[in-house]
Amino acid sequence: MDYSELFEALEELEKERGIPKEYMLQKIEAGLLAALRKDAASSETLAVLVDEDAKTIKLVTRRKVVEQVETPGAELTLEEAQAIDPRYGLGDIVEEEIDPHNFGRISAQNAKQVIIQGIREYERDQIYNEYQSRQHELLSCVVARVDRRGAALTLDKTEVYLVTGEQIPGEVLREGKRIKVYVVEVRNSTRGPQIMISRTHPGMVRRLFEMEVPEIASGVVEIKSVAREAGSRSKMAVSTTVEGVDPIGACIGPRGQRVAAVVAELNGEKIDIVRWHEDPEAYIAEALAPAETTCVMLGSDHSCRAIVPDDQLSLAIGKEGQNARLAAKLTGWKIDIKPESELEYWREKMEEERAAEQEELALKAGTAQEQELPEDGQELPAAEAAGPNDAGQDALQPGDGGESRPEEAALSQA
Repeated sequence: MDYSELFEALEELEKERGIPKEYMLQKIEAGLLAALRKDAASSETLAVLVDEDAKTIKLVTRRKVVEQVETPGAELTLEEAQAIDPRYGLGDIVEEEIDPHNFGRISAQNAKQVIIQGIREYERDQIYNEYQSRQHELLSCVVARVDRRGAALTLDKTEVYLVTGEQIPGEVLREGKRIKVYVVEVRNSTRGPQIMISRTHPGMVRRLFEMEVPEIASGVVEIKSVAREAGSRSKMAVSTTVEGVDPIGACIGPRGQRVAAVVAELNGEKIDIVRWHEDPEAYIAEALAPAETTCVMLGSDHSCRAIVPDDQLSLAIGKEGQNARLAAKLTGWKIDIKPESELEYWREKMEEERAAEQEELALKAGTAQEQELPEDGQELPAAEAAGPNDAGQDALQPGDGGESRPEEAALSQA
């Protein structure tokens, strides 16, 4: 049988899909063996011999030459072997070629299925390995089609799906449009690799600025935190590792070009860039920008009160509380915003709360000391066992010159 076309097809498959010819030959061998076992007896020893140089594939059965046959499918007598070739002797292995045209229809389908499954497995593993290392990165895609559930995107030779919930609210995607997506996670399931992508994830804002701002890529400017409400507004806290560098100015860029490029990719989403501070009070005040903050009073459980001028209270809270929400997400603190006219009241309130906390801590400490009592069966020291009222009892016994207590005197008279 001529297998030259098969080898040419394997070479073409390697060029187009990147599947190695050696890998496919292994799958072909496994498929042919599966077909042979379907038609042959269970005791027969089967083999597939592949010669890449000669471009041939042979299917053979192997039987051992013995004096007396015990396993018919795996052994044959000396007379039977010499009838095939007089040079065979006892202990030799006789190989007989099988004509693949004699395969049954079901056996041939099994062989085909094994080969196709091998191609799919390799492509799945290739996709998973490629995108596993690209988690939390940005990928450039082209919109292939749009439906009610979302949009199918073409990514190199792979198709990924962007569901409606991960699209920027108000954004209109059209076929042929090139967009960037953020890889949230890559999973390997029984149905193949699943690439979870998003355009609403806060990590997308971070990666876009890393692409646009060279100072971030070089490590001069660091992005400390990002809070986002996709399609509306984002807040980003930045700091610098080099004295004299303005991290906010570096992110904005000359004439606002850098931040404008990010805003354009995010469909016009507004971005507030603030300076990160190690001091929580200063950091929270920065996070509430564009509103000015009079002072910040830190409380327990990562909560605080921010005092702002009365005329900037609505600005600090933001439309539907958005500015306050984003500031809380950015800093990780629970922020309660109050007007400056109530400053004294809230200072007193804060002092009362702190005093109550200290009192509660002292009470807990006292309870802990009371619980540190001797275990059952342990003797107390003599002075503690006697008690404070029993110390010097011998010196105060009636009749020994000491004064007796009234109740003791009454008992004596009785």
